[in-house]
Amino acid sequence: MAGFLRGGGGGAPPADRSPYSRGGTGAPNPYASAGNAPYASSNSMAGAGAGAGAGAGGAGFRSAYGAQPAAAHAAYSGAGGAGGGSAGYEKAAYGGGAGGGGAANGGFTVAPCPPALTLANCIITCAQDWSPNTQYLLVNQNYVLTVLPDTTRSIMPGSLGMGSIMRAWLGLSAGAVVQATPYDPHANNAPGTFVASMDIELNWLSAAQATNDTFDSDKMQEAFCQAFNNQIFTIGQRLVFEFRGTNLHASVRGITAIEGGGGKGAPPARSDKGILMNQTEVTFLKEGGSTIKIKGSKNRAAPNAILRPDFKFEDMGIGGLDTEFSNIFRRAFASRIFPPSLVDKLGIQHVKGILLFGPPGTGKTLMARQIGKMLNAKEPKIVNGPEILNKYVGASEENIRKLFADAEKEYKARGDESDLHIIIFDELDAICKQRGSTGGGTGVGDSVVNQLLSKMDGVDQLNNILIIGMTNRLDMIDEALLRPGRLEVHMEINLPDEPGRRQIISIQTAKMRANKVMDADVNMDELASLTKNFSGAEIAGLVKSATSFAFNRHVKVGTVAGVGEDVEKMRVNWGDFLNALNEVTPAFGVSEEELAQVVQNGVMKFAPHIDGILRDGSLRVEQVRTSTRTPLVTVLLHGPPSSGKTALAATIATMSGFPFIKLISPENMVGMNEASKIAYINKVFNDSYKSPMSIIVVDAIEKIVEWVPIGPRFSNPVLQALSVLLGKRPPKDRRLLILATTSNKAMLQDMDVADAFLADIRIPSISSIASIEHVLREVELFNSEEELARCVQYLQSTGLEESGRLQIGIKKLLSEIEMARLDQDPADKLVAALTAL
Repeated sequence: MAGFLRGGGGGAPPADRSPYSRGGTGAPNPYASAGNAPYASSNSMAGAGAGAGAGAGGAGFRSAYGAQPAAAHAAYSGAGGAGGGSAGYEKAAYGGGAGGGGAANGGFTVAPCPPALTLANCIITCAQDWSPNTQYLLVNQNYVLTVLPDTTRSIMPGSLGMGSIMRAWLGLSAGAVVQATPYDPHANNAPGTFVASMDIELNWLSAAQATNDTFDSDKMQEAFCQAFNNQIFTIGQRLVFEFRGTNLHASVRGITAIEGGGGKGAPPARSDKGILMNQTEVTFLKEGGSTIKIKGSKNRAAPNAILRPDFKFEDMGIGGLDTEFSNIFRRAFASRIFPPSLVDKLGIQHVKGILLFGPPGTGKTLMARQIGKMLNAKEPKIVNGPEILNKYVGASEENIRKLFADAEKEYKARGDESDLHIIIFDELDAICKQRGSTGGGTGVGDSVVNQLLSKMDGVDQLNNILIIGMTNRLDMIDEALLRPGRLEVHMEINLPDEPGRRQIISIQTAKMRANKVMDADVNMDELASLTKNFSGAEIAGLVKSATSFAFNRHVKVGTVAGVGEDVEKMRVNWGDFLNALNEVTPAFGVSEEELAQVVQNGVMKFAPHIDGILRDGSLRVEQVRTSTRTPLVTVLLHGPPSSGKTALAATIATMSGFPFIKLISPENMVGMNEASKIAYINKVFNDSYKSPMSIIVVDAIEKIVEWVPIGPRFSNPVLQALSVLLGKRPPKDRRLLILATTSNKAMLQDMDVADAFLADIRIPSISSIASIEHVLREVELFNSEEELARCVQYLQSTGLEESGRLQIGIKKLLSEIEMARLDQDPADKLVAALTAL
């Protein structure tokens, strides 16, 4: 029996009500074929014959396509078909056309697309399953596809024809069952979403079709819009695009849509889908690794654009470097996204090199890695500087040539159509030191630099390369490498500011918060303010340290490697981060241990002038913090030995709250020669320039310059280096306070160094018995007021104050007090010691 019978049409009604009543002469069957084909029928039965086949219908429909049922009780009129409609619906073009048909389980079966329709980029439907007004289908509630009724009569009812590319995009196989419903982009009187511009990546459909022809993007746009006009496109959609006899594989990478087809006042916006118009601007790009050649439009970006169309800045995962990344983009990449014709009119070449420099751990390598991800280019070649060097003669230079070999080969073959080749050099200073600065007679380092210089901007110029170099030591890089045309973009990656640290902390703790293993009491804003001068790597270390404290709470008691039973309740809390702050210290932070050592006993305010010194010091701190006219302030604290100059300078520095405080003292330079001393001092000053506000305490200048009164003798190179650095203004937006101490101001005046200080503060010795009495009370030498009074009376009786012989530094006085504390009569011992001075 025929499996799919079309209802008859136009016949006169029979006289009886037999359930097998025959309709009139049937309309020509569009599925008719010779032999026993399942679609064969001519004069179809309105009863049992029509109802038996899957997808049948026709009987019982008041329309030109089916005869009126012989009786209202026709037992088989149009019923029973898996994809058929129910009898009795008026004006249905086909059985099931009103609501859609389906497979026996309520869905539609995926069938291969008819070969003649594979280039349509549509879902092929059986005409009797859907209304002629159905333009789009929503498949599996996720994908919107354009409908094309089957004209080849090969798609069975209850089936949807899809090409292999479409099935691969949807993740379906032939025979799969899907859900499909009509989709109306203009539902509820909505204006509809139309594509204003679209980015499409192209590649060969098969390697056998690859040619050396160049495809004109303007002509391809015209052909594309004509072939797929009024079709809905979705980001990620894949299709076959036939252009001048060549089948190309196309992938939608970006869509900018506009509401209502581009009416006034409708700004374009990023969207995931939209309807293609004739006015849509289509940009064709090369798929990564493809050999296809695309001629760029005169008015649009290059077809092998440098930036990936689907790239988003927020996906980079870099915190605190927004400004730096924006500057890199402006200087190195902005010219590459504009139309080539405009770049030609300007007569400029693209930037070939970027140099990232700054303190360790600030994100230079991370930024270079992310730049490689965002670019629509060849996989970057990442090279650690020392890997270039080789023990064999000429091998180091050959390694440099190998890095550029692929770019040179492609540029010769394809010219400006060549892909961008990226080479990333980490620790660039290892191979690009100043020529002539290294010892030895081989000259290998100089040859490597020469080879790199010639490859980057030599006789045969390459316009398809981008070199990214990273270093902590910009001063060591050869100057010829830093000129325009080579590594011309110099970007300093500084320590993050407070908002930047907040971003980094958020990134580092994102998984903790997502998995709810971080307590809500962790205040990330306060943590950002407490981590002054922390680099990104140090913040990551801080987070790891905090988690170690959380882990330690859940170690089984009495064991080292056992895990507690309550490990599921582990949470990282605010206390863990506070403990981590005590454990992890920034490299460019405060030298807390060194400062604490010089202020072990605190500051004793034994006389009014001590408060005045501290007040003057705090005013200098505020001057540096707030004044826009004096970013550099130098203050000299001078006075007799042991008068507390270093302790006062350290106290002023500590009270400032500046994020960078370093102490340069003679103890740190014991055993150094002159060159090492200069390098050490210069490094401290250079480090201070990386922090927005810094304080450097230079202790005992006369000892640092090795001044000896016999001769007199001193180290002139160290003296000159100090003199220059004391007068060197910090970079823009950087502020520096220098507190220096000396016991011999006259020596500095003789050496013309005293003039380098904008202010000086004199630190006098203790010269009154009242000051000594204050110190004795504070250190609690005596157990009773009577003993203290007796000691003071003894001191007054000696006449030391009246004669002016009482001149003792606070450090010396504390030493004598601690010695007298061990005697049986501390008062007598102390008076005797002071009298002997």
